[in-house]
Amino acid sequence: MHSIFSLTRLAALILLVAAGRVRGADPVFSGPQPGEQTTGFKVLALTGAGTGQERDPIAENAGAATALVFVHGLERSLVPLLRAIETYGVSNQTRLRTELVFLAADRLAGEERVKAATGSLKLRSRIGLSLDGAEGPGNYGLNKNCLLTILGVRSNLVVTNFALVQPGIADAPAVIAALANVCGDLHPPTAEALLTQAGAGRGAMTRRETTQAAGPKPADKFPGAVPSDAKLQALLRSFIRPTNDDARVDTVLAEVKAHLKDNADLKRQAIEGWTRVLHFGDRYGTVYSRKVGTEFLESLKKP
Repeated sequence: MHSIFSLTRLAALILLVAAGRVRGADPVFSGPQPGEQTTGFKVLALTGAGTGQERDPIAENAGAATALVFVHGLERSLVPLLRAIETYGVSNQTRLRTELVFLAADRLAGEERVKAATGSLKLRSRIGLSLDGAEGPGNYGLNKNCLLTILGVRSNLVVTNFALVQPGIADAPAVIAALANVCGDLHPPTAEALLTQAGAGRGAMTRRETTQAAGPKPADKFPGAVPSDAKLQALLRSFIRPTNDDARVDTVLAEVKAHLKDNADLKRQAIEGWTRVLHFGDRYGTVYSRKVGTEFLESLKKP
C-alpha cells in the first residue's frame, strides 16, 4: 500500500506534468516534493559558532519553518536571487531559519570555494558544505541540472519546492512569497525592497557589483566576447556546465539553434561566445561539449 507521501508525490507529479504540457515545456524536479518529509543530513558548518564542525540542519531546526537552499553551482546569474533570499531570511530570523547548503564533488576544494564566496558576497545565513558530495543527500533526489533547489519546510514537511535550472532575480517574487507562506509572514517585502536592503547593508545589488562579486571579466586580449543577449548568454553558461551529460549538451545546443533562427546579430554573438569559451580549452564544459561546440562554431562561420 502506498504511503501518504507517495500519494502526495504522485499527485504533485500529475499536476506539474499537466502544467508543463500547458506551458509546452517539460517539468523539472529536484528534491522532495510538497507534502513529503525531510530527513536528516550532515553538513560541514562554514559560519557561526560551530564553524568547522559537522551538524544536521534538520535535527537542529527541530521542525521550525526553514528555507533549505541547495546550491549546486555558483554562477553570476543566481547571485542576486541568492542574496535576496538570504536577506529575507536574516531579517526574519524569529520566523524563518535559512540554511544555505553548497554541493561540491571535492570536499577540500569545495570548502575553499564556498568560504571565498561567502566572504565576497558577505552572506550571513547558516552556511554548510554537504558531506554527501556533488549529488547532495542521497535520499533527497536533487537534480544536478538545477543550479538552485529551494525547499520551504515546516514541521519537517516540504511546503514548497523550487527546482531552478537557470535561476535569476525574476524568480524572487514567487520564491519570497512562498517562503513567507511557510513562516506565516502576511506582509513580505518586495524583491525590490530586499535588493535595496541588501545593498544598504552589504554593497548594492547592481549589475556592476554583482559582476565584481563573481570575479573580474576576462581581459580584452582574449578572443571572442560574452553574448549581450540575456537568453543566449544563459544558454552558453548552461552549455559549458561541467556536470552536463552528453544528452544535456545536445538539448542545450538545440535550444541555442532554435533561439538563433535566422537572426544575424544573434549568430554573430554566438560566434563570439563560443569562440571565447573554446579558447580556454578544458577549463569549461566537458570533452563532448567542446567537440560539438567546435563543430557548431565552424557551422556558424560558414557563409
